[in-house]
Order: sequence, then C-alpha cells, then structure tokens
Amino acid sequence: MDKTTNGNGNGNYSESSIQTLEWNEHIRLRPGMYIGKLGDGSSRDDGIYVLLKEVIDNSIDEFIMGFGKKIEIEIIDNKSVVVRDYGRGIPLGSVVDVVSKMNTGAKYDSEAFKRTVGLNGVGVKAVNALASVFRVQSFRDGESVFAQFGKGGVLNETGNDKTSKQNGTEVRFTPDPDIFGDYEYLDEYVEKQLWNYAFLNRNLKIFYNKQVFQSQKGLLDLLEHNITGEPMYPIIHIEDKDFEFAFTHITNQYGEDYYSFVNGQYTSQGGTHVAAFKEALVKTIRDFYKKDYEASDIRSSISAALSIKIHEPVFESQTKTKLGSQHMEPNGRTLRNHIIEVVKKHLDNYLHMHPDVNEALQLKILQSEKERKEMANIKKLSRDSIKKVSLHNKKLRDCRVHLTDQNNNRKLETTLFITEGDSASGSITKSRDVNTQAVFSLKGKPLNTYGQTKRIVYENDEFNLLQSALNIEDGIENLRYNNVVIATDADVDGMHIRLLLLTFFLQFFPDLVRAGHLYILQTPLFRVRNRQKTIYCYNGEEKRKAIDSLGKNPEITRFKGLGEISPDEFKHFIGSTMRLEPVILKKEYSIKDMLSFYMGKNTPERQEFIIQNLRYEIDETADEKETEIIQDMKM
Repeated sequence: MDKTTNGNGNGNYSESSIQTLEWNEHIRLRPGMYIGKLGDGSSRDDGIYVLLKEVIDNSIDEFIMGFGKKIEIEIIDNKSVVVRDYGRGIPLGSVVDVVSKMNTGAKYDSEAFKRTVGLNGVGVKAVNALASVFRVQSFRDGESVFAQFGKGGVLNETGNDKTSKQNGTEVRFTPDPDIFGDYEYLDEYVEKQLWNYAFLNRNLKIFYNKQVFQSQKGLLDLLEHNITGEPMYPIIHIEDKDFEFAFTHITNQYGEDYYSFVNGQYTSQGGTHVAAFKEALVKTIRDFYKKDYEASDIRSSISAALSIKIHEPVFESQTKTKLGSQHMEPNGRTLRNHIIEVVKKHLDNYLHMHPDVNEALQLKILQSEKERKEMANIKKLSRDSIKKVSLHNKKLRDCRVHLTDQNNNRKLETTLFITEGDSASGSITKSRDVNTQAVFSLKGKPLNTYGQTKRIVYENDEFNLLQSALNIEDGIENLRYNNVVIATDADVDGMHIRLLLLTFFLQFFPDLVRAGHLYILQTPLFRVRNRQKTIYCYNGEEKRKAIDSLGKNPEITRFKGLGEISPDEFKHFIGSTMRLEPVILKKEYSIKDMLSFYMGKNTPERQEFIIQNLRYEIDETADEKETEIIQDMKM
C-alpha cells in the first residue's frame, strides 16, 4: 500500500488539512474570484480598473440617493488613486468595519439600494485587501475618522477628530505590485469609465485630469460621444422609468455595436437585457413595416445603448460584466417581457411620428438585404471551403479554453496571437500556454483591404479562416478569444503587416476594436547579459540602463525578428509579464479618414507626414555607432 494512503484511500486528508483563512488572505490568494483577471492595465477589463470602479460605485450610490453632486478623482503617477465624494460620509463608528469586514454594509435591508450593483458587501473590501496601502477617511457633520490599511490589515486608526471639511468620503489606495506587477492606469480607459458614469447619472460632475465629465441627455450623449461614423438618421432616444435606450445605424459600418448597462454597471459581455433588446427591436420593426425582414438585415451596422435598473440583479461573476440568464422582477414579469413591451410601445409610436426616420430606417434594411443576397453564394462557397480544410487547418493552433466557455475562470485570459511566417509561429507555439493561448499563422503580407467590400473577407482564404477562427462573422458576441494580439517583427515589414491587419479589423470588424479586444505584442529588441544576469530590453533607453547595471562589456544581442527568439526565451514575453499595447479607437478619429490617409493612394500630405515623423537615433552604447531610422507612425 502507498505510504500516503490509509486503508480508506483518504491519503493525508485529516483535520489538520482544514484551514481557515482571514478575509483578506482569501482575497489575495484567489483575486480572480473577486476582480476577474489581474493584468497590467493594458486591457480595459484588467483588475486595477475593477478596483477603481468598486470605489467609485460607492460614491455613485450616494449621488443616486441625492447626496453629493460631484466626485473628484486623481491618479498619481499612473499608480495611486484618490476618490473624494461629497455624500453623507460613512457613519463614523463603522468606518473600519465597512472596508474590512465581509458582508458588512448598508445595502442589505434598504429598499433604496435595491437597484444598485454592489449588494454583496465585497467590492471595497477587495480593494483594501489587494492594495499595498489603503486609506479611508469619512467626514460627517464636523467630525472625521481616518483608517489606514496595508494588504487588508489595519495599520493606523484615529478617533472622532474635528474638521471643517464638507461631508463625504475620501479613499486613497495603491494596487499592490506583489499582486499586479508593473502596472499603470491608462487615461483612455479611465476616461471611458468616467464618461459612462456621467452618461448614466445626469448632472453629476466628475473631475479628473482637469476635465469635467458631465451629461444632460444620458444615452443620447453617450452615442454622440462614441459614434465615429455618419448616422443614417437622427438618433432615436427613448426613456421609460427604469429603462432607457438609444440607437441609430451607421453608414458603411459592418457588425453591431452595443453599450449596455445594468444599474449603472457596464456589462461589456451583454446578457439577458441585450438579448431581449435585440429580439424586441426585430419584432417591433417587422410589425411596423409588416415585413418579415431578416434579423441580421435589421441589426446590421446598428450602434445602440441601453440602460436598465432592476431589482437585485444576478450577474455571472463578481466582475458583473454579463447579466445572468434568469431574472424575475418582484411584480412577476420577466426582464425579457418587460423590455419587449417597452420597446414595442415607444419605438412603434416614434416611427409613426417621424416618417423621415422610418423611411431612412427601411432604406437601410433594404440595402442590407440586397448586400446579403449578393453575398449568399460567396458565403456558401467559403463555408464549404472552410469545412474541407478545418480538420487540417495548419494556420490555427488552438487552445483548450475559449471566451465563450461558461463558468471557466480563465476565459478572460484567452488570447489569439496572429503571427507572420513559420519561424515566429513556431517559437510562440512551443512556448505558449496551450490552455489559453492560440496561434494563427499568416503566410506573408495580407492584402490591403482599404476600399474593398466585405466580399474580400470571404474570397480571400486567409481572411476567411481568420474570421472563422475568431467566430466573428455575425458579430463579436461569440468571439472565441478575449485578446486578439498582432505579433509581428519590429522591422519595416512587420510594421507594414500590422497596418494591413489593423486596416482589416477597422474596416470590417470595428466593434472588435471598440470593445477593447485588439492589441499589439511588444517583444524585446535587445538582450543584454553577463554570466550572472540576463536583461531583455524593449527600447534604447532600457538597453542603456541594462548596460549600466551589468557593468563592463556585457554581451548585447539585437533581435531582428521573432523567429530569432528561442521558445525558452519567448515564454517570458507571453507569460504573466507580457507587454501588450492596446489599439484604442478615439472619438476624434474617423475610421474612413484614417484608413484613407494611411492606406489609400500616396498623397503629398502623407509624404510630408512621413518626413516629419522620421527620427534618427545614434546609439552610443554599441561597439560601433549605428544609425537607426525609425518610422514613428502611431494610429
């Protein structure tokens, strides 16, 4: 018999195996249960943004209750966060308990809080436990209480001190680098988060980076702020008590784009409310025009926003990015039926009252129908082609976990690397995590799709297989990977391939970019080492620092391509310290104008841009001086 087992086959499992962890120890041991993935801040769903959201949510709840009309936010050195609201302030005798005792809060029995997001008493405790430093101070009726924590443990606490400051609460925290590594907050993601708060809480003022985030027209403002194309008709905006929605269709836009919220929480992965809205939209439009239009023709190129407040929502995880499939309101109505009733009533009335809009909408549907029928035969041939090669598709080396997997706690880690050539693909394939990382190999430079119709996606085998691998033909709802990463060499050819792939995604799948799924992989340009230590450097400045730290005559290697990096080395660059540069589509950029400038015919303006952005760098640290010409073309 094995020495580790007894006659009952229980091994060493006994009372001594049972452990009871402190609240903060459990959060730090299993952070993914509370904030989803960790990350370094390069992705908008990384944990540091969840920590920020959890703190702001409490301030928003005060505003909703009618206390405090402004929130001040500061992020110091992209690391430490300060949030100050002007609500009622935490009751002075409960300051420590509210931020450090699980299942402690004011929202459990109060009807006033039943339509908020944070009902389980976890949020701010998770922030406390995952912060190297966490400070909270409550100002209430001329008195204040202050408490400081480190990794969830109390370090300092003061009693009721006199103060002249306005009522409210101030929270300061620094995410723990032991948990999050070398992270930084990106302003683009923070500002998007704050704009969403403003759009959903009219007349609230949020101050950040010398900006004021404020909205008076709710979701109408949200769409006007986010739409980068030309609307086919004025935005339809409808409100009905706890449900608000707005939408229009965008000229020359493929796919569907949705911004959805539940009780102020941005549900990036949708859920029951989005599915019900889509169903209601299709049903109402079919009934209005008395035509059995295809659902895809009705919804193609739509840009929509919807917000609903419901009683004690059930989300699929603590990060609350997707509303659960079963929800019943206290009055016995399902959420689905409620949304269908509201959309049917108000949208039907709106279309009757605005004949110019209903004519434009019907014209759009007919255009989509015509395009779909023209593409039908091409799609059929392409699907048949994919079926023939799918069993032997050497382009895709898939992983085991996918974003569409229900209740898999690693689905947010799922990544598809799009690589150039067999050598680069080989290095990534051998060093990847086969559970969450997949590789798609390009055979060379892809086509420039600028000015092409979507027909090219089906007629080009490579694009067709890529679309199939991602599963985004009918929208990104069934996207198989959370992160789509372009992994090319850092030379002229590699940069060109990046631009060609960016053109492909921006032209045909812009919602993939808007939803924050597209990235550029950063790989080191240099390896600097001596017998004791190896340092990988991503730019000239890092290289100079590495040479200084290693002393005399270190060995310096310049990587000219991904294929030169061995699999043993590559695993360091696509693991927990992977550097990803997000592709962020800003409001001020028109996709049409941007693609025309970068990928259209050569123009004097583009030539002048290239000349002005050429930089010459002389590397004084190499054995011989070498001049590098760098094209700094940032999109």
